Amino acid sequence: MSITKETIVGDLVAQDYRAASVFKRREIDFCCNGNRSIDAVCQQMNISTEEVLNELNNTLQQQANGAIDYNSWPLDLLADYIEKKHHRYVETRSTEIIPYIEKIARVHGGRHPELIEVEQLFKASVGELAMHMKKEELVLFPYIRKMVQAQSSKTDVSASFGTVQNPIRNMMHEHDTEGERFRKISQLTNNYTAPEDGCNTYRVTLSLLKEFEDDLHLHIHLENNILFPKSIALEEQLKTV
Repeated sequence: MSITKETIVGDLVAQDYRAASVFKRREIDFCCNGNRSIDAVCQQMNISTEEVLNELNNTLQQQANGAIDYNSWPLDLLADYIEKKHHRYVETRSTEIIPYIEKIARVHGGRHPELIEVEQLFKASVGELAMHMKKEELVLFPYIRKMVQAQSSKTDVSASFGTVQNPIRNMMHEHDTEGERFRKISQLTNNYTAPEDGCNTYRVTLSLLKEFEDDLHLHIHLENNILFPKSIALEEQLKTV
């Protein structure tokens, strides 16, 4: 796709996820706040729009290296993938990370009191994400699958929540909350950089937290920028059948 200063950040990443690497380096939020133009973001962050555009063009001109084209997937497949890949990741990885955080907060919290807040923020995020994912698995995703089936079979579909925009609005609000929580964790840990007196466990914990945030960014991107807008469009399309 042609990239201009008016290109929407989230739309670009939806078309080609390789663009996310540029936005990550520049600390540009492409998932929770991906509905802004490149120029608007650059002006807000006081960085050169032209430099960012050049980086994006150079990155996207390189070979795709097997990049996954999530944007072409059927909606029910994408919902299945998010549930099986990203929901399971949160469930399994969070139970691994919590004991590490508790340990480094206990051992290093005296010299690095920010670790106490990191522990509180991560535990709060894990609890909220657990409830968030259940709502998707029990309410939103089943309805998306029903809409896909209704399109295929040319039948009607309805939901107790009225329109799919209602649960999507709630999910996006919760995404914003988690995005902000992890921005705070990143700030508190100096972008997941261990201090000189940090032990190996300290370094491993920060590495796991960064991996968790990276996965969450992709997770939220797939929903906010692809699954949700396409689900809203599909619902509108079904109304005309």
